[in-house]
Amino acid sequence: MQALGRHLIVEYYDCNPKVLDEIELIETAMLEATEEMSATRVAHKFHQFAPQGVSGAVIIEESHLTIHTWPEYGYAAVDFYSCGNKVNPHIGVKVLEKYLQSKNVNVTEMLRGFVNAPHSQTLFADETRGSLVKNID
Repeated sequence: MQALGRHLIVEYYDCNPKVLDEIELIETAMLEATEEMSATRVAHKFHQFAPQGVSGAVIIEESHLTIHTWPEYGYAAVDFYSCGNKVNPHIGVKVLEKYLQSKNVNVTEMLRGFVNAPHSQTLFADETRGSLVKNID
């Protein structure tokens, strides 16, 4: 079965708290991740919270990237969602790991929109792009 999209849910732990609270740096990191992934940027918006934290989104032709930071915990939650085969979101994961100075990264990958898949099944993907691992009823 072929999936229409890939969704990486990424948790960055033990990040530099100062970086997580710098809206300009977070925006730069997300835009560089977008470019390095070979995604086509459509729009982007970032917001600085008081007293701390940043949230932002980059809309790409292939879908989106989002980030939410908690400087007080050294933590950032990021979603990379892409459709088609042109974009490699794992490259974006590495770009942000470098920028955020994360010492611990957890990546969960989901394949989304299986064409002609029975809707009552739960499907799991492994790290190999597009492969089906389990089918659970």
